[in-house]
Amino acid sequence: MEERINFRDLKFKFWLYLGGFAVAIMIILWLFQIIFLNSFYEGMKQREIKRIGEQLEKSYGTEQFEENLYRVSFRNGLIVQLFDDEKTLIISSNMFGNFRPFKNGGKEIEHFFNMFSGGKDKVLEVINDDRLRSKLVVYGSKLVGDDGKEAYLYINAPIERLDATASVLQDQLIIVTVLSLIIAIVLGYFIAKKFAKPIAKMSETSKRLAKGDYDVVFEGGEYTEIDELAETLNYMTNELKKTDDLRKDLIANVSHDLRTPLTIIKAYAEMIRDISGENKEKRDEHSQIIIDETDKLSNLVNDLLDLSKLESGNIEIKQEQINLTELIKTTLKRFKILEEQEDYKFICDELENEIDVYADASKIEQVLYNLLNNAVKHTGEDKKISIKLEESDDRIKISIIDTGKGIAPEELDKVWDRYYRSSKDRTRKNEGTGIGLSIVKNILELHDVDFGINSTVGIGTEFWFELRKG
Repeated sequence: MEERINFRDLKFKFWLYLGGFAVAIMIILWLFQIIFLNSFYEGMKQREIKRIGEQLEKSYGTEQFEENLYRVSFRNGLIVQLFDDEKTLIISSNMFGNFRPFKNGGKEIEHFFNMFSGGKDKVLEVINDDRLRSKLVVYGSKLVGDDGKEAYLYINAPIERLDATASVLQDQLIIVTVLSLIIAIVLGYFIAKKFAKPIAKMSETSKRLAKGDYDVVFEGGEYTEIDELAETLNYMTNELKKTDDLRKDLIANVSHDLRTPLTIIKAYAEMIRDISGENKEKRDEHSQIIIDETDKLSNLVNDLLDLSKLESGNIEIKQEQINLTELIKTTLKRFKILEEQEDYKFICDELENEIDVYADASKIEQVLYNLLNNAVKHTGEDKKISIKLEESDDRIKISIIDTGKGIAPEELDKVWDRYYRSSKDRTRKNEGTGIGLSIVKNILELHDVDFGINSTVGIGTEFWFELRKG
């Protein structure tokens, strides 16, 4: 089966455009070398005669005038004559028998002098000469000598017919046109093929990428733009691969966190039904476990929804002047039960003074809660968490510090990733939703403020962020 020509193919388009360019060049050559040749030649002849006439005018009245007249006549094949104001011929360069000069009297000399009617000092015309069956360029100029007497300079030159020249040019242009078109078509085909090859290869590679093959490599070509495109596509491929790996991890981790509480809920629900239904104390204990596991599921769903909104840009940050001190106190109240029942210690000595910042109150409260909750899960046996405030000219730095095991340097850049957990923190006790820090990162990026982590293994970790003063 024959392959059909794809008229939208880049290679065909490039080939077509190059061929069209060659045709356009040939058309221009034909127009200017054949059709407009006589017009160009006629205009060139008029400019040449005018230039010669003006040179003779400048030398009129000098001893070299007559010599110059004969010289330019001989060199350029012209008839040059000079008449006095009585229309009498004074000087004539009639050296060539083919061109008959004006004689004294007659219609010809009358026509020449009539050309100066209307007060003209110079004339330049193209006239038909029936005697020579050709066109003549006629130039005339009124001259005034040192004695005040007027004289008239007359120059004529035949415009030779260019039919033979045009015929030769036409034959040559036919050959040049055919050869140029053949060369353009052949050369255009190979250039188009060479130019389109890397793009076609990228197209095939992108189809493999679309099918989920993230190991593909886009290759460049011999052009800077193609290399830059390949580099960009390779970067995109790596980012897609990371996103896909993260998606798989997210599904695996979420599935794990969904399966565990659901299994517990089901197990304790069956225990209530089969065992502790009549025992109020056991029933209440089992019911509380079901409630706690349901809360974990609810927190996971809420965090996933928050992260989805943040990353999709559907949440608007409404920054306004807020009281940071009160916001921290409000957030700490949510952890009061941990202080009372589990002996956690939340230390913050800088809450005496009122500090105003410019931020979204609800979002910054969520940031504080997530960082404090993260510190609770990872702090040391002393169960101590510190909140530190540092004030500069226009910024407030807020730090949440725990006394836990710390984070290894190679893992610091990963803690903001969705569902990332250190391999040391896979115990049930330390499990959260796994996306709290990712929510923190997105909120702080929307506020366009600096944030980061400082950690020392065996000593503890500091999460910090800055806010603009209100």
